[in-house]
Amino acid sequence: MSASQSAVRSRAEAVAVSRTFDWMILFVLFTAVLGGYHIHFMLTGGDWDFWSDWKDRRLWVTVVPIVAITFPAAVQACLWWRYRLPIGATLCILALLLGEWINRYINFWGWTYFPINICFPSQLVPSAIILDVVLMLSGSMTLTAVAGGLGWGLIFYPSNWPVIAPLHQPVEYNGMMFTLADLSGYHYVRTGTPEYIRMVEKGTLRTFGKDVAPVSAFFSGFVSVIVYFLWHFFGKWFSGTGFIADDAS
Repeated sequence: MSASQSAVRSRAEAVAVSRTFDWMILFVLFTAVLGGYHIHFMLTGGDWDFWSDWKDRRLWVTVVPIVAITFPAAVQACLWWRYRLPIGATLCILALLLGEWINRYINFWGWTYFPINICFPSQLVPSAIILDVVLMLSGSMTLTAVAGGLGWGLIFYPSNWPVIAPLHQPVEYNGMMFTLADLSGYHYVRTGTPEYIRMVEKGTLRTFGKDVAPVSAFFSGFVSVIVYFLWHFFGKWFSGTGFIADDAS
């Protein structure tokens, strides 16, 4: 076979090569989203997602949904404007959770021997499903940002409650009362530099009464709406197609 001849000899072979190339592109894009989103989430969500004793009713409920809606908004805009596929948020969260579980199992447990029940990732799949369902039913990115973004923040704490509730049970230890998650963190000592001092149950939300989680969830949902709008435009810009005019013609 000469250099000018094609390696594909039939239409069936051409279709097979095309499908293989498509799967390679999808794998590369999925891996890129996984890596980028995982790094972004570790740097911004950080310890509130790493440790069970950081998963409180204020900052965890507030911070994690706000910093987590970024990549789902961008990927959702890409898939919707280009292909009309309302699956961007769910795919993005599945990629994030895959990377996080690999990280927690190999690094946190395999290398440093932290038990999984102290370093499990937050549950974000229900929030992602709400974003995709609102987009699928409405077909409007604006309505998805407002209703879906608000639902993203509101559903976060209820969807994580079945997992975190057992660790919020009160225990008495050496005459002190704290939660089971606090007791786990007391026994498994982590980095003690100033930037890693534990920040939980901070703020003045007690002004609204004893139940601070709903207030934190509403605030998180409101900010998530704004963040969704911003990152949606990033995704729309990134998925756009530009043409350069040929002045010579």
